[in-house]
Amino acid sequence: MKLKLYNTLGRKKEIFEPLHAPNVGMYVCGPTVYGDGHLGHARPAITFDILFRFLTHLGYKVRYVRNITDVGHLENDADSGEDKIAKKARVDQVEPMEVVQHYLNRYHKAMEELNVLPPSIEPHASGHIIEQIEFTEKIIQAGFAYESEGSVYFDVEKYNNSHHYGILSGRNIDEMLETTRELDGQSEKRRSVDFALWKKASPEHIMRWNSPWSEGFPGWHLECSAMGTKYLGEEFDIHGGGMDLMFPHHECEIAQSTAALGKKTVQYWMHNNMITINGQKMGKSLGNFITLEEFFTGNHPLLTQAFSPMTVRFFILQAHYRSTVDFSSEALQASDKGLSRLMEGYARLQKLKASDTSSIETSGLRAKCEEAMCDDLNTPIVIAHLFDAMKAINLAYDGKANISEIDLNELKSVYQLFIVDLLGLKTENQASGTNEAYKKAIDLLLNMRMEAKQNKDWVTSDKIRNELTAFGFEIKDSKDGFEWKI
Repeated sequence: MKLKLYNTLGRKKEIFEPLHAPNVGMYVCGPTVYGDGHLGHARPAITFDILFRFLTHLGYKVRYVRNITDVGHLENDADSGEDKIAKKARVDQVEPMEVVQHYLNRYHKAMEELNVLPPSIEPHASGHIIEQIEFTEKIIQAGFAYESEGSVYFDVEKYNNSHHYGILSGRNIDEMLETTRELDGQSEKRRSVDFALWKKASPEHIMRWNSPWSEGFPGWHLECSAMGTKYLGEEFDIHGGGMDLMFPHHECEIAQSTAALGKKTVQYWMHNNMITINGQKMGKSLGNFITLEEFFTGNHPLLTQAFSPMTVRFFILQAHYRSTVDFSSEALQASDKGLSRLMEGYARLQKLKASDTSSIETSGLRAKCEEAMCDDLNTPIVIAHLFDAMKAINLAYDGKANISEIDLNELKSVYQLFIVDLLGLKTENQASGTNEAYKKAIDLLLNMRMEAKQNKDWVTSDKIRNELTAFGFEIKDSKDGFEWKI
């Protein structure tokens, strides 16, 4: 079975064939660390975490690079305005790297709670200034960039004459160029569509480095080309990110990398779709975002309750990564219930006892789940298959069906692989760091309750149950004893 991935560059699913198998190079645009992470930031992290996990499962050795943008991201995401990190540092009267570290710590904490695996390398734009200057020099030498008043700009029109600027996004660049001709002479750029490779720093700009052109800082788009090729080579397999980065960020990356290296750098471009609220993109600029911390605490007017990190992860995985997901508190509540049912079924599976023969059909689940994952990471279909198989688990658990040891071990293996290893879901006890001693203490109390029931000591039995329930535990009696969860 071969993995098919949707290549945004060609707008079709293609069989994934690594350039240097079994090694795979994957670069994903990480956070711009100047503000609190919201649900929209979680989606690309989780999407490419799934890809990272699945490629590793298939036997590839993956070098996963996820960058940190800590310089050059200006207020309007183009070539004017103040650097967002520098502005925050000026307002708070701290060093810019203090701002970066503060938000990076929070981002890493959120990623750990969401069970997103760390990348192989996490380079910072500010730590690769030399590489970005060298990359700019290559583009100038190739004739596709020009210096103007201490800044360096990429010449989109000249590049478009010999290549295709707009190949990724499908934009009509000829129309854009035509509408910008009247701006000649009104700025240091030849065309407004040209983008900065290096910006001369204004006197008040506090993040600046020496370069052959001026004391300044790199443009936002340049970092990914410089760091991607540094760590993955001039040609690598996958470049990913959110759909909102397709234009201009990734379009500019393709142009400047092609100009500097004279060839295509990335084989497969992958983009996850957006999370929306009432049909609008969730984003800080629109003022409609909810931070991950607010999701985890429930401290936001649009939330009816707190939602665990695993509920948020499950909510995102219930939709295909290329589809839009519209947020609502009701949708998250439904995901919360669905996740509880799935993990309850998984817990029941661990408690099943094998019989000599099977009266239920369990074969084919692994193949169906693998087929869905190989079809462009179709996690919703995987989840649907796992739910279907839970019917057999519940029948066996309730004593209405038998399962052989071979079938039971296969079922446990499949659920472990797809729920835990690939989808990255954890039980609430695991997610909250519940230790073995804690679980044993709860089991001890519930065993004491069972003894009290057997002795018809209803006062003690009810007291244990009622007080644990008041503390937030959900307790269910079963034919084999009891089940509990937080």
